Amino acid sequence: MSDESHRMGQASALRLAQVAEGIAATTKKTEKVRLTAEYLLSLDRDNAARAALFLTGRAFPAWEETTLQVGGALLWSALRQVSGVPDDILSSSYRRYGDLGSAAAEVLATNRKAEDDSRSSSLEETERAFRALASARGPAAKSPIVVDLLKANDPLASKYLVKIMSGEMRIGLRESLVEEAIARAYGASLGEVQRANMLLGSISDVVQLAAAHRLGEAGMRLLHPLGFMLASPAQTADEAFEYISGAAVEDKYDGIRAQAHLAHFGEEIRTRVFSRTLDEISESFPEFAPSLAGFAQDVVLDGEIVAWSFLADDEVGEGSALPFFELQKRLGRKRVTEAMIRRVPVAYLVFDVLYCGSELLIDKPLRERRAMLDQLFASRRRPVFSEHTGQGSLAFQEDETLPSGKILLAPVWRAASPTELEQLFEQALRRGNEGLMIKDIGSPYTPGRRGKSWLKLKRELATLDVVVTAVEYGHGKRAAVLSDYTFAVRDGEKLLNVGKAYSGLTDVEIAEMTDWFRAHTIEDFGFRRLVEPKIVLEVAFNALMRSDRHESGFALRFPRILRLRPDKPVGEIDTLDNVVKIYRRQGFESPGK
Repeated sequence: MSDESHRMGQASALRLAQVAEGIAATTKKTEKVRLTAEYLLSLDRDNAARAALFLTGRAFPAWEETTLQVGGALLWSALRQVSGVPDDILSSSYRRYGDLGSAAAEVLATNRKAEDDSRSSSLEETERAFRALASARGPAAKSPIVVDLLKANDPLASKYLVKIMSGEMRIGLRESLVEEAIARAYGASLGEVQRANMLLGSISDVVQLAAAHRLGEAGMRLLHPLGFMLASPAQTADEAFEYISGAAVEDKYDGIRAQAHLAHFGEEIRTRVFSRTLDEISESFPEFAPSLAGFAQDVVLDGEIVAWSFLADDEVGEGSALPFFELQKRLGRKRVTEAMIRRVPVAYLVFDVLYCGSELLIDKPLRERRAMLDQLFASRRRPVFSEHTGQGSLAFQEDETLPSGKILLAPVWRAASPTELEQLFEQALRRGNEGLMIKDIGSPYTPGRRGKSWLKLKRELATLDVVVTAVEYGHGKRAAVLSDYTFAVRDGEKLLNVGKAYSGLTDVEIAEMTDWFRAHTIEDFGFRRLVEPKIVLEVAFNALMRSDRHESGFALRFPRILRLRPDKPVGEIDTLDNVVKIYRRQGFESPGK
C-alpha cells in the first residue's frame, strides 16, 4: 500500500471508530492522550482537524451556530430501517448498553454481510454529510441523509457516527484530553493549546495552527462564549477568610449566569448573550441588544440576568431582584412579546469584563478588571431603542416604554473581617438575594475552572420529607438501574408530586432501591414505572416555584436527595401546606402570586 493510500485509509470513519474503541477501552488518561496524538499524526492536517473535532463528540466547531437537529426518534427510525430489526429488539439492545451508538452497532451487525465489513465513508465525506444534515429542514429531509450515512458505513463506524449525531460520545475523552493530545502530537505547550482553543472556540482550527507551529497567532473570536470562571462553596464567613483576605464582596443574585458579547463591524453592531452552559439565549432576552449597544467598544461581559423590580423614573438601576421563578417565565422562549417583557422585566447585573476594545483582560487581576468596568459604565452612551427591529432587539419607540433590559453595574463592597462579611451576608438576604460572592481582588479570570479565588456563601437549603411515586432508568452507567425518582407530598389522603431528583444516593443504595422498586411496581411503562409509595426521602432544594408540571402546582429548584428515611412512615411526610408556607416565605403572599 502506498503512503497516500495508507493515509487515506487512516482518514476514514472506520479508522476513527477503531481509535475511539481503543480510547474507550482504557481508563488511563495518559494512554487516551497517546492514542489520540498518534492518530492525529497519522493524518494530513485537514483530516487531523476533522478527527480531533469528531473525537470530542462534536459535528461542528463550538463557535459555529450550526447544529445537526437530529433527535433520538429520527435516529431510532433510521436504525430500524437500515437494520431491519423490530422495535423490541432495538429497545432490548438499547436497554442492555444504555447507549444508542452501541445498540446501533449490535443491530446493524445482525444483517451484516462479509463484504460489508470494511465499508466506510472518509472523514471529509462524513463532514459533508453532517453539513447536509444541518442544512436539511425537518425529519423528512434529514432521515434519508442519516439512512445513507449508516448504509455507507460498517457497524463499528456507524456506532460512532450515531454517538456524534446523538451528542453522546462517552469514550472518556474530554476536550481537555484532546488538547493534551494536540500538544503532544505537534510539540506545543498545553497552555498554548488551551488558550488558542478558548479564544477560537474551534479544536479544528487549533490543530491547523498547532501543526503549522503558529498557535501564538490565535486571536479572540468574538460572539462565541468563553468558559465561565466558577466559584467554590464556603460554609461560613470564617472559612471564606481562610482563603481570601481583603475580599471584594458582591450579592449572589438568584438568576442565571450570562456572558454578553458586543462586536462592531463597521456600522453594524452585533450582540449575543450566552448561558453558563455556553448556549445562546439572546432570543429569550431581546431587550438587552440596544442596551449593550451603549458601549462604544467591543466588549465581553460576565454577569447575572435577574427578574428585576424597577422603581419609577429609574435612571441608575435602583430597584431589587425578584425570585428566580419570575425569571423562569422568560427562559427557553423562542419568541418574546412586549406583553411578556412588561410582565417580567429583567436586568443584567455586570460584575466582570473579559475583553474590551482589542484587549483580552482575563490575565489581569480582578482589581484592574473592575476599574475597567467602572470606566466602561462611566462612558456608556444612553441606549437607543430603534423603531426598526434589529438583530436581537424589538421595535420599541422610546427608552421609557419598557422598563426592562437595563444593564447595571453590580455593586461591590469590601470586607476586612468575618464579622463584616456576616453583616453583608445578612443584608444580602434581606434584599432577597441568595447570599454573597467573595472574590480575591488579585485573581485572574480562569475560564472553566473552579478554585478558591471565588467563593460563594449561600443560605442553607430548605428540606422536605417526601415519598417516591415513580422511578425511571438512568443514562450511561446507570442505564440498567432505576436512579431517577419522582416524589410527592401529602394533601389530606392524596399524594401530589412536587419534584424529581437523581443525585445524592450512593451506587450501592441505588442498586438496592432498584431491586425494591422492581418488586413493588404498580405499573410498568418500560422506561418509567409507577411504584408503591413507601420509600421516604429527605430532599434538599434551593427554592420553590409555581409549576404546572406537577399535580401539587409547585416544583423544587435544584432538588437533590440528602438521604433515605426508613425511620419515617409515609403518614409523616411533609404536606402541601408546608410547601405553601415555604413558598410564602420566599416573598409571596399566596401561591397564586
